[in-house]
Amino acid sequence: MDITIDLDGGVPIYRQIVNQIKYLAASGLIRPGEELPAIRTLALQLRVTPNTVAKAYDELERSGVVWKRHGAGTYVSEQRPLLAHQERLRIIEQRIDALLAEAHQLNFSVEDIVRMIQKRRAAMESAAADEPARAAR
Repeated sequence: MDITIDLDGGVPIYRQIVNQIKYLAASGLIRPGEELPAIRTLALQLRVTPNTVAKAYDELERSGVVWKRHGAGTYVSEQRPLLAHQERLRIIEQRIDALLAEAHQLNFSVEDIVRMIQKRRAAMESAAADEPARAAR
């Protein structure tokens, strides 16, 4: 499991762990029923205290992302479809918020942004359609 801790970002370490495990579960990179690393193992890997990882796992359990079997480990919840939708929505909303804030600072209207998105989507679809032809050469 690949988790990266940013000590300079201002986000508490346990929150970074929670957010990244939610993302991994929502994206399918960790699967329902999969066992997460033991608290001490992940703490050593991330170079944080076991209490930090325990706090993150507790929050993940409260939110239904994982479940714990006393003495037997922590596992990704089977409720992935709901989590996946909620987490994917949260990620996109954060990116939209950042885009809108930057567009406002650069004096672009929402309509300008929508037109640019449509133009970029058309370019991506065109590139994807051309991909099989390039691969056949």
